[in-house]
Order: sequence, then C-alpha cells, then structure tokens
Amino acid sequence: MSVSTPKLLPSSGKKSIHDVCHPLSCEEAALTTPSPELQNTSSIGDKDLSLPNGTPVDTSSPASSSSLLNRLQLDDDLDGETRDLFVTVDDPKKHVSTMETYITYRVTTKTTRTEFDLPEYSVRRRYQDFDWLRNKLEDTQPTHIIPPLPEKFVVKGVVDRFSEEFVETRRKALDKFLKRIADHPVLSFNDNFNVFLSAKDLNSYKKQGMALLSKMGESVKYVTGGYKLRSRPLEFAAMGDYLDMFTQKLGTIDRIAQRIIKEQAEYLVELREYGPVYSSWASAEEELRQPLEGVSSCVANCSTALEMLTEDMSEEFLPVFREYVLYIESMKNVLKKRDQVQAEYEAKLEAVAFRKEERPCAPTDVEKCQDRVECFNADLKADWDRWQNNKRQDFRLLLTGMADKNIQYYEKCLAAWESIIPLLQDKPDGKGEMPS
Repeated sequence: MSVSTPKLLPSSGKKSIHDVCHPLSCEEAALTTPSPELQNTSSIGDKDLSLPNGTPVDTSSPASSSSLLNRLQLDDDLDGETRDLFVTVDDPKKHVSTMETYITYRVTTKTTRTEFDLPEYSVRRRYQDFDWLRNKLEDTQPTHIIPPLPEKFVVKGVVDRFSEEFVETRRKALDKFLKRIADHPVLSFNDNFNVFLSAKDLNSYKKQGMALLSKMGESVKYVTGGYKLRSRPLEFAAMGDYLDMFTQKLGTIDRIAQRIIKEQAEYLVELREYGPVYSSWASAEEELRQPLEGVSSCVANCSTALEMLTEDMSEEFLPVFREYVLYIESMKNVLKKRDQVQAEYEAKLEAVAFRKEERPCAPTDVEKCQDRVECFNADLKADWDRWQNNKRQDFRLLLTGMADKNIQYYEKCLAAWESIIPLLQDKPDGKGEMPS
C-alpha cells in the first residue's frame, strides 16, 4: 500500500475537530476500537476450551495452548500480504578497539517500494544509530507516536551489557522497534528511515544535525511562549488518564514478577542442593538405592524445568512490560506537544479578539494554527487506535505464551514424579511388603 507523508490539512473553518476524517484512521476503523479500555480477549477461543473435569467442549479444540498461540499468530498476520517493507535485526557482533568496545547489529531490508534504489539492503548499525533515527523521527514527525528504544544504560555490576543474554534481549527490542516503524503508514516513508536502512555510511547524515527539522516540528518546539493551556479536550484528557492508570498497573505487575523471579531463583538453588542429598543417601542404602536415585533424578528434572520457566519470564515476559512503560512515556510526550499547539491556537484567538478592529485579516493566521491543531489531533487519534490494536495483540500473545510455558513446566514436573512411582511400588522387602 503506497501512502505518502500527510501534509497539513486545509483550513476547515468552523468545522469541528471531531468531524475531521484522518486518512489513516479511516482505513483502520474496522481493526481498532476507540475505547481506551483494555479489551477483554478471553472470549477468543472460548468454545475451544475444556471443562474443569477435562471434558472437551468442542471437538475442534486445540491439543494445547501452543496450537492456540499459532492460531492467534495467523489471525494477527492476515494483512501480511499487503506489506511492501520487511526489516529484520540479527547477527550481533562485538567490536573492540583502543578507544571503545561496542556491539553492531545487521539490519536487513527487503522492499518493493520505489523510494528505494534496490530491492534489498544489508547494513550494520550500533545502538547510537538507532537512537539517532528515533530522535530524527521525533523531530520530523512530532504529531506521531514514535516507538520506544530499549534503555541505553544498565546498572553497573548488575547486568553485563556484552553478555550473550543482554545482547540478545536488546537485539529483539531493536528488531521490534524497526518493525513497528516499518509497519506504520507514515513513519515508514520518512526520509531518515530510508537513510537508516540503506546508507552504508550513516556518519555523514548524522553531521547534518537538526537541518531537516520540519516546520511543524519547529512550531511545536518554539511557539507557545509560556501560554498555559486552558484544558485538554475530553478525549485527550481520557488518554492521559488511561496512560496514568496503565503505568500504575504495569508497574505493579513488573514489581510482582520481579519478586516471583527472585523467589524462583532462590527455590532453584534449594532444589539443586536437595537432589544430590538423595544420591548420597542411596549409596548407603542398597535396598532403597533405586527409588532414592529416582527421587534425585526427578528433582533434577524439576530443577531444569524451573530454570527454563524462569528464563522465559526474564527474557520473554518482562521485556514486553518494560517496552510498554517506555511507550507510555513517548505517548505522554506527544500529548504534551499537542497541548502546546492547542495553547498556541488559543493564544492567537485571544490576540485576534483584542485586535479585531485593527487587523481584519488576522483570522487567516488563526486558521493556519487551527489546521495544525486539527492535523495533530487527527494524527494522534489514528496512532492511538493503532497502538491500542498492537497492544491487544501483544498482550494476547504474551499471556497465551506465558500460560503455555507454565503448562509445560507443570507437565514436566508431573511426568518426573510419576516416573518414580513404579520404583516405589516394585521394591517389596523379603516378606512381600514395602519397607517402612
């Protein structure tokens, strides 16, 4: 789908802001919901669930939550055929020099867009290059919500930023960052994004500094002059309230999840000490050797399963919550910029009211400012709907995957303990009875 970067909307005069139809929101109306409330997705696949006693409700029910996850992924990718820009981040490499040590990532692009000279590109980028791209997008597209980057700094002594686990977590976050931009019908056509994906040497573009700031960006940054906004329109006030609530909920979940992971790690240490005790005991008890070694092996299997579950929570579950915490900060910044543009509009209205008889042509300047307000409102509402849709998909897949991982963990533990039952039953003493 070919979409050009939208320009300022023409003056709508007395037309209500709510009646302005945005070119992005119209085509996505069927895919998004205007309500900022978290959607209840539990109804998805309800008919495929089983009763508590294990009786299947529908013969088409998936064999496990994995098949449900696969089905959801297919449902969410129905528009994949219409995409014309595909970006991936992989192959991290460590570079060591006398001045610094850093990681670069391979960014591969495949596209059929005419804006690109070639159908495929492969370049290497480091974190600061991604940071440059995001800053340029914020400057040139101030009316849009820019996806967040993972945090640049880590607490010294807590996380090794060159460890395999940290690099892989960052690679996934950078990959998601570029994919979100590539899927956006406006941001993906930004010239800076094109340069980031295709230029072999990015340094020459970085030296241009702020020369490419858009007029909209300049007006948003410098025009308010200290004027205080009277009040946000109700729909944007509701967005701010929702973001505050969402921040609180994510923070609570993150704290509890961190505590669970910490307790699981402590429990894992105990399990690893617990199993060998049975092995040493078995060496001194010939008649109980097999069941005791069976218990030791069972505990070891449970330890392995718990370790995998903990890693999944740390590497798959928590990063999604952290990304959305950063997303909220980005959205609040856009809301503030929108307030600045509206404040400018209100200031100009007041100025015209005082000088009405002196400058009869002043409303033209006011109408230009009104255009900026309407453009900002329309872009923000379209991005809000897009963000809500992405959020529902992300959390639906996240929670389904988390349920799947927990089911796998308990199934492994159950199988481990069931495996030693025959050893306990088949060890009668000389009188035909189990030893006490």
